[in-house]
Amino acid sequence: MFPTPKPSLQPNTYAYESEPMVKPTGFREYDARWLFGKEINLMGVQALGMGLGTLIAELGQPKEIVTGHDFRGYSASIKYALISGLMAAGCKVHDIGLAVTPMAYFAQFDLDVPCVAMVTASHNDNGWTGVKMGANRPLTFGPDEMGRLKEIVLNAQFASGAGSYVFHENYPARYIADLTKHAKLARKLKVVVACGNGTAGAFAPQVMEAIGCEVIPLDTELDHTFPKYNPNPEDMEMLHAIRDAVLQHKADLGLGFDGDGDRCGVVDDTGEEIFADKVGVMLARDMSAITPNAQFVVDVKSTGLFATDPVLQAQGAKTEYWKTGHSYMKRRTNELKALAGFEKSGHFFFNVPPGRGYDDGLVSAIAICEMLDRAPGKSMSDLKNALPKTWSSPTMSPHCDDEKKYGVIDAVVKHFEAAQANGDKVAGQPIRDLVTVNGVRVTCADGSWGLVRASSNKPELVVVVESPVSEARMHEMFEAVNVVLRRHPEVGAYNQTI
Repeated sequence: MFPTPKPSLQPNTYAYESEPMVKPTGFREYDARWLFGKEINLMGVQALGMGLGTLIAELGQPKEIVTGHDFRGYSASIKYALISGLMAAGCKVHDIGLAVTPMAYFAQFDLDVPCVAMVTASHNDNGWTGVKMGANRPLTFGPDEMGRLKEIVLNAQFASGAGSYVFHENYPARYIADLTKHAKLARKLKVVVACGNGTAGAFAPQVMEAIGCEVIPLDTELDHTFPKYNPNPEDMEMLHAIRDAVLQHKADLGLGFDGDGDRCGVVDDTGEEIFADKVGVMLARDMSAITPNAQFVVDVKSTGLFATDPVLQAQGAKTEYWKTGHSYMKRRTNELKALAGFEKSGHFFFNVPPGRGYDDGLVSAIAICEMLDRAPGKSMSDLKNALPKTWSSPTMSPHCDDEKKYGVIDAVVKHFEAAQANGDKVAGQPIRDLVTVNGVRVTCADGSWGLVRASSNKPELVVVVESPVSEARMHEMFEAVNVVLRRHPEVGAYNQTI
């Protein structure tokens, strides 16, 4: 047991390991992320646990919580520090051990426990840690809860109590059994299962084999140093590795899972990477054919096809564009009782059936395979090629300090609002509409659009552009957005461009 944090806990108290260290900027919009050892230490993690236990009581929930950890070399020690804080605040802690994040979400339902705290930094570089938290299944914290948690922790406003601890032996078997309880696929699919040496490698190959796939494993050995690339299915390096394996093995598709298993990326049978929003359109077509007048939610980074696709329109599907972020999307999908929510990053949220409202990369992978099962004679590339053509950028992420990024976004939003009010043209065309629910998404008269928003979990901005007209128009849209960003010297270089 770690010593109880002293009540003098203050922001930016970093000097000594004997004192809690918690950098305030680690409290993000909907989860928490820190560089371990530089921005938070184990005493700080214990303080976080005490603060979370205090907040759970404030929210009127029973002090009972599920926790697990990913495979990073330091995650187990962080989890036990978190547990000691939760217990000091009076919580009963259910520990499911090594897990992907959706396994912890599943455990909330399976064990009938209201709250969750999963220790993971997802796809962030090695050295990062974090916690994904919730107190109202299947939802996770948003800005209000994260803001209050930050206040409790940084001001040491802790409640106390006598907590308890339960470890659930071999818990992954229960999660895997739930995922694979339905009938096997009628169609034998050869699938590359890529995990980037992240935690999903312990579970994904087994699940995909159990539903009837022939699995080609790719980097499924657990290695917390991520020796090849970060397990991020938005990262082109990972997608290109999957492409090469698909072509080598003549696979039907490739599936890539992120570090904590709540996202899934797709490569088709020709080796072409399909951005997750296009996969979402394909799934929406499939699901709305079965469920008339289906409601979907997509994030503002997603393709305009959700609004314009003639098949979705003919099937009566309705789509709302909403804030990027797994907690925002989860909450909105739940509020609207939508059939599913799709986020361009690869977080997909399926309500019953086939899911429980939370994001699970393996549920997404199974849904994709079942979509192919319902399309006999069609390949993944056939389904992709049946979509109207658009030219889309990857998600581009220029650096911008956490302390500065929201100010930059406010200025960019005001710029485009003023342009619309003045009748100014963007990329040579009038503005058709602006969506400012999360940064700014500016759409021109021909349907070409660009998005700029602040990343919720990294010191970065997020830039995405798309055109239904041509690749040249996509580049013009990028230049129109980029010239506005370059007025702000706080904005650094892009991680990748088009």
